[in-house]
Amino acid sequence: MSESTFVVKGMTCSGCMSKVTSAVTGAEGVTDVDVDISNGELTVVSASPVDPDAIRKAVNEAGYQVAS
Repeated sequence: MSESTFVVKGMTCSGCMSKVTSAVTGAEGVTDVDVDISNGELTVVSASPVDPDAIRKAVNEAGYQVAS
């Protein structure tokens, strides 16, 4: 299992959390997603190493930006 954490800009509510969760869950290899809107963190768990570009793309398509 591989786990990566990203900081996402612009998440302010549970709706934001749902959008990001849904978008990232669809990324290849992702097995679990945890979004913490209080600190803007997105944690992604996958069976193989997480592709950060795929996660950034999914977050961008949901309308948000990965800060780091």
